[in-house]
Amino acid sequence: MDDTRTDEELMEAYASGERGAFEVLFARLAPRLHAFFARSFGRSDAADDCLQTTFVKLHVARGTYRTGARLRPWVFAIAARVRLDELRRRYRLPPTADEDAIDEAVHVPATGHAEAAERAELATRVRAAVEALPESQRVVVLLHRFEGLTFGEIGEALGVSEGAVRIRAFRAYDSLRAKLEDLVDLERRASSEPAMAREPSARDARKAR
Repeated sequence: MDDTRTDEELMEAYASGERGAFEVLFARLAPRLHAFFARSFGRSDAADDCLQTTFVKLHVARGTYRTGARLRPWVFAIAARVRLDELRRRYRLPPTADEDAIDEAVHVPATGHAEAAERAELATRVRAAVEALPESQRVVVLLHRFEGLTFGEIGEALGVSEGAVRIRAFRAYDSLRAKLEDLVDLERRASSEPAMAREPSARDARKAR
């Protein structure tokens, strides 16, 4: 019979020593985490390694999980740090390298092959456009558009305010609309949470940097 407990209840049980709870959590979370890493790196082996590292870190940190806290932001906070560590490793950057340093090191790949099918070409262009975003905006798009996290949850995962996340998302989706206007309509997605479309305050703009 399927385990009907919530992710949070399973995490609490796992933190208390219930081994079976981890197996259920892994089955629920692994596909989404793997997809997050695959969209980031485009290679199955890199996604596999990052997924394994994430669950090792989750195991080590299980005692720090706060009872009643939402699990997805907590887990994706670990995944986001693993992703940054992998970017630092592949571009031979020091452990303290920030998002700006990563942006300087990243070589943005060209868009897809001319002979690709229309759908593959669309996917390639969207991916290239996302990869061309600054790192601080790119991770917000990955978590919001592809993983379905709210701006508040993303803020928790990244350790920044919800207002800062909204500004990053506003800028990212505005850039993507300009680049992909002929292919996809991102307007509805970008404005899915009304407050995001408001004019950013000077304070929020400073925090979003």
